[in-house]
Amino acid sequence: MSALARIPFARAEHDPTGSCVRDGERVLDNATFATDVRRLARQLGDLGVAPGDTVAVMLPNCAEIITTMFAAWHRGSALTPVNAVLTDDEARYQLQDSAAAVLVGDERARELAASVGIAWLDAASIHTGHSAPEPDDGPVATAEDFALIIYTSGTTGRPKGVLLDHANLDAMSASLVEHFSLTSADTSLLVLPLFHANGLIAGTLAPLRAGGDVVVAPRFSPDTFWDLVETHRPTYFSAVPTIYAVLEARTERAVDTSSLRFLVCGAAPMPAELIVRFEERFGVPVVEGYGLSESSVASNINPLDGPRKPGTVGIALPGQEVAVVSSSGEQLPPGARGEVVIRGANVMRGYLGRPEETAKVIRDGWLHTGDVGIIDEDGYLSIVDRIKDLIIRGGENIYPKEIEECLYAHPAVLEAAVVGRPDAVLGEVPVAYVAPRPGHVVTSEELHAHCAERLARYKVPAEFEVRTELPKNSVGKLVKGLLREPSQV
Repeated sequence: MSALARIPFARAEHDPTGSCVRDGERVLDNATFATDVRRLARQLGDLGVAPGDTVAVMLPNCAEIITTMFAAWHRGSALTPVNAVLTDDEARYQLQDSAAAVLVGDERARELAASVGIAWLDAASIHTGHSAPEPDDGPVATAEDFALIIYTSGTTGRPKGVLLDHANLDAMSASLVEHFSLTSADTSLLVLPLFHANGLIAGTLAPLRAGGDVVVAPRFSPDTFWDLVETHRPTYFSAVPTIYAVLEARTERAVDTSSLRFLVCGAAPMPAELIVRFEERFGVPVVEGYGLSESSVASNINPLDGPRKPGTVGIALPGQEVAVVSSSGEQLPPGARGEVVIRGANVMRGYLGRPEETAKVIRDGWLHTGDVGIIDEDGYLSIVDRIKDLIIRGGENIYPKEIEECLYAHPAVLEAAVVGRPDAVLGEVPVAYVAPRPGHVVTSEELHAHCAERLARYKVPAEFEVRTELPKNSVGKLVKGLLREPSQV
C-alpha cells in the first residue's frame, strides 16, 4: 500500500481535530478531510472509476483539488490536474490523451466531459456531505501505481503527460521534508497553481506528510498577498521569480513576515540581485531551487543551514545525484559547462504513450534535462541556460541568461528576456525585451549603454525593446517562444 495514500487517515487517527487544509473561510480538520476523501472515493467508484484509471480535475486553486487527489489514490487511480484557463480544445486534448475516466469540476467541466464521453462529478458536492461513508479497507494504491500525470507546458509542441508513480512522490516528498526540516509546526501557503507539480508536491504533499497544514491562496495579487501572510501565518511558500519581483517592486507598506522561516523560488532562474534585495527588505531567506516535472519537481535547492549562494540553485537534494555531462555523455569536472543530468528514485516513469521521447531523455538511468549548467567545487549548481536557447552569433556562443542577468542589474528593469533573431550575415543575433519597474522609465539607448559597459561587444543585444510587460504562462514563467515569433519581433 502507498504510504502517501494513507496520509489523510493516519493524520485523522493521530490528531482528528488538528488543522489540515484551509481555503478562504473554510478550515478542514484532519478527521473531516479524511471523511471527505473517503466519501469522494466512494462516489468515484460509483461512477465506475477503477484501479489504474485516471481521474481529471479542472478547477481554480481550491481545497477540492487536494481532496480529489487523495480520493483518486484511495481508488488506486492517477490524478491529472487540468489548468482551468485552457481553451476547450486544449482541455479536451489532455482528457483524451490521459484517457481520463471522469472529470471533477464545475458546469464548464460538465460540458467538456460530455463532449469527450466521460463521467462528470460536481466539485461543489465534495465538502458538503453530511453522512459518513461506509467503512472500507483503506487505500488500494501501491508504490508502483501511477499517482500523477502532469502535462508539460507544450512550448515545443503538444503537451506531454509526465508519469509519476507513488514511489516517485514518496522519494520527492521525503527529500523535501528532510531538506527543509518540515514538521507539524509548518504551514505552506499555496501561491502556485495546483495543476503544477510544484503546488501539488512541494506545496501540498510535503507539508501534509510532515504533519503540517496547507493554506490555499486565491489567484496571486500583490495588493492582497501580504494580508494572507499576516492572517494565516504560513512558515513558507514557493513562488516564481516574477512574483518576487512584483512583490519587491509594488509593496509600499510595512509587512509582518515573522511567521516565515524561508521562501522557495523555482521554475525559472531568479536574478541574484533580486534575491539579495528581497531578503534585505523582508527579512526572510530566499532559497532558489531547480527541477522539472520529470524529476518530480525539485533536484537542487540552496540549504537553509549552511551557505546559500545567490545565483546558484544550490546542492542536490537528499537521495538524488546531479551531474554535468558533455555532448558525448562524459561526466565533467567542477567548473566545466555541460548538460545537467539527474538520477534518483524521483525521476519519472516516462512520458505517457511516448516511449521514443522517453528514451531520448532517460538514458542509462539519467534524466537529460536539456539545461546547461556548471557545478562548482562545493557542489552548487548554476544553470547557465537552455541548450535550445543558445545563440550562435558569427561563431561565438552566447547564453541569453548572462545578458538577462546584466539587464536585471539596471535599477529600472523589472523583467528581461533575450532571444535569438536570424541575421543574414552573422546567422543569429541577440535581441532583448525589457519591462520596467513601476514608476520607472528606461530607454533602449540607456539599456544599450548599460550592457556595453558590462559585456563583451559580441554579447550586446542588437536591439532592445521596452514593453509594459512580457508574455508569461499560467505559472508566471516568461514565455520566450512568443517573443521569437516573427510578428512579435
